[in-house]
Amino acid sequence: MISNKLPENFCIKKASLYSKDAFSLLQELNQELERITGCSGASSFSEDGLVAFLIAYVDEYPIGCGAIRRYDDQTAEIKRIYARKNHCGAAHRLLASLEHTASIEGFHSLCLETRKVNEHAVSFYLGCGYEITPNYGKYAGRDDAVCFGKSLISIAANSK
Repeated sequence: MISNKLPENFCIKKASLYSKDAFSLLQELNQELERITGCSGASSFSEDGLVAFLIAYVDEYPIGCGAIRRYDDQTAEIKRIYARKNHCGAAHRLLASLEHTASIEGFHSLCLETRKVNEHAVSFYLGCGYEITPNYGKYAGRDDAVCFGKSLISIAANSK
């Protein structure tokens, strides 16, 4: 049975995309997305507009990652959320940390995209309070994509 409870030695740190830990986590994510969707999604992620890249650790062992990048002046885009198997609670904590970071950076909302076939991701985002929105940007008109959004107004109010 997989536990959502994270150990006391769990932490999240800002990291470089070029670190060894980032490379290994992103490679695993690419392979997993390729298996699930037939596409790694790697071409949809670059450091352009990157606001933060976070890595979750237990002790010094990397167990997950996630990023936010600027979509426009009001909106940040969630990218590359991933948690290694048996560490599913890490994804929730990473997402919460990315939401908090985006709020601190002055963004009012978040957007993201995943593939419809990635049912686990779709359920995850719905369970975290994201709502399905019209497909945006390069995902507009793509039947295989599903886009989500979330307001950060309540998060900003709670962090004061």
